Amino acid sequence: MTTQKTGGERQLQGQVKWFDPGKGFGFVVADEGGRDILLHANVLRNFGQGSVVDGSRITIVVQDTQRGLQATEVVEIIPPADETTPPLRDMEEFTPEDIAQRPIEPARVKWFDKAKGFGFANVFGSNADVFIHIEVLRRSGLADLQSGEAIGLRIVDGERGRMALEVIGWEAAIH
Repeated sequence: MTTQKTGGERQLQGQVKWFDPGKGFGFVVADEGGRDILLHANVLRNFGQGSVVDGSRITIVVQDTQRGLQATEVVEIIPPADETTPPLRDMEEFTPEDIAQRPIEPARVKWFDKAKGFGFANVFGSNADVFIHIEVLRRSGLADLQSGEAIGLRIVDGERGRMALEVIGWEAAIH
């Protein structure tokens, strides 16, 4: 069923209520209130991400349709700040500025299990695994990763091998 356009586009800010990559959609609550706004996976992918963590601040372009407001473009995503979660031991010494100084390495997700809270990726041109902890994923603004998904990683050599400090959607990483 096709959703027909009924009104012009405008930009809104809000918060991600929930997003389910398996279902391919989620909802945003606008700061100005009103009904929930549909956020489709294709719109999120056009921004360069396959998922977004619940509670993220988001700036979107929306359009009125016969079924309500629907996001047509993601402008910005800011992951939720969670000061209650202690940093991972391998990350304690790194400030956000230190992490941002590290190069973005192109990688592909080998597997990621949200229930277990971790997964692995391989940097292009290398068979060595890079560990991805769910907390790093959440702090990067992502909720889940799919096997085979192209991503950008900022990596550190930790106590137990290579570990992602930040995960970036591939489209966002190449800009």
